[in-house]
Order: sequence, then C-alpha cells, then structure tokens
Amino acid sequence: HPREVDAEFAHGKTINWFGGSSNASTQLLDEMHYRGMLRVARREGGTRVYAARSDHGQEPPDEAMIATRMDTLVDIIVGKYAPLPARSLGYYLSLLCTGVPQWRTRRTAALQRTVSRLPSARVGGETWYWPDGENAASRRWQPDERVRLLTPFDPIVHDRQRFERLWGWRYRFEAYTPPARRKLGYYALPLLWRDQVIGWANASVEAGQLKVACGYVDGRAPAEEGFRDELDSELERLRTFLGLLPDR
Repeated sequence: HPREVDAEFAHGKTINWFGGSSNASTQLLDEMHYRGMLRVARREGGTRVYAARSDHGQEPPDEAMIATRMDTLVDIIVGKYAPLPARSLGYYLSLLCTGVPQWRTRRTAALQRTVSRLPSARVGGETWYWPDGENAASRRWQPDERVRLLTPFDPIVHDRQRFERLWGWRYRFEAYTPPARRKLGYYALPLLWRDQVIGWANASVEAGQLKVACGYVDGRAPAEEGFRDELDSELERLRTFLGLLPDR
C-alpha cells in the first residue's frame, strides 16, 4: 500500500500530472507499475495495493519491440478516432504518453512513422489520416437513415476542433458551467442524423418519464421524411436503456 511505503521511506510530496500535490511514494509505485516491476494486486478504498511481478527480471523489450508496440497503440487510436487531421493526430499521441509514460520519449519517432505509413489526403488545407486498408472513397461508407444521441465523450465528439471543422458549429460540454452561462444545457447530447450532427438534446427523468428537449443548429428540426420517426425510435432505445416505462 502506498501508505506503508511512505511510512517506511518518507519520500515527501511531489507535483502530480494535473499540477496538484501527491505523495512521492504514490508516484514512485505508479512508475514502477508502468515499467513492469509491480502489478496491482487489489484495491482498498479505491487505492491500488501493489505486489511484485513474479516474472520481473526478464529481458526488457528492445527498441524494435517498443516501436512495434507503440505503432500498435497508435493504430488503435487512429481506428477509433479517424479521420484525424494532423493536429489532432499529434494531440492524441500526446495523450498516449500518459498511458505509457515509460515510452514518452518515443512519441516523436512514433508520430514520424505514423505519418509516413498511414494513408492520407490533403483536405481543407490540412492533411487527414485514416487506418491502413480503408478506402475513404468506398461506397460502403454510405450513411444509414438513423438518429443517434451521442455522449459528450463519443469518439465522434471528443475532438472538439475536428467536430467544428466537420459540422461548422461549436459543441460545449457545460456540466461544470454556471447555469446562467450555459448555451446548450447541463448535459447536452449531440444529435446525429445520418452523417450530420444537426443539434443536441437534453434528457431528464421526471416522475418516471423521459423528458427530452432538442435544439437545432438551423433553429428547427429537419423536414426530411423519416426524421421524426427515427428520433422517436432513438428516444425509445434511451427509455429501454434507462428502464423507463413508455410515455403515457
């Protein structure tokens, strides 16, 4: 337990990744875990309790293996968030450094390999990347006739700059914004219709019933045939997920 290590060695305090103060022992154990020296045996009250790795002492991965593993991690990121403009690709690789901090110094080399091996195209003055083996011009990528309510952290929404580039409006997550300054709502869910994010919805439960208020970028709901039925279907799926009864 970090508390036991701190009592034994008293390393003091250190600055953590978000600028606050943590026990140095906690950070030390965390770094040893990432380097394969420790494993998480269990948790006590949410705190990690560590144990020595039984296989520690094996040869560490060489540079070629580290590069392969980094490329695999990058491919997972690109597969989830593509298409990615160059700036966003660099941003997500920076976030990757918090997942594998022991390989932080390999980020630049991994980024260089990525831009040289992935398919790309110059669109709107910026280079965009997508997974190897995908054909961005393929007819299989035709949008379906469906409405989807997305979470604020959905891969389609997560990259706010890309979101604004693709759909021409700024989405905000305002749960921590004072009510008087909110523009979209406490927990606005982006509203995807076909392949366009056309607005947002705020959902709540009152007296056991789902209440939804939609807002639209154009000021009104689409007039296309099928939109209202598809929106009702998505709201019914949300009711089922929440275990609510149908509207009375």
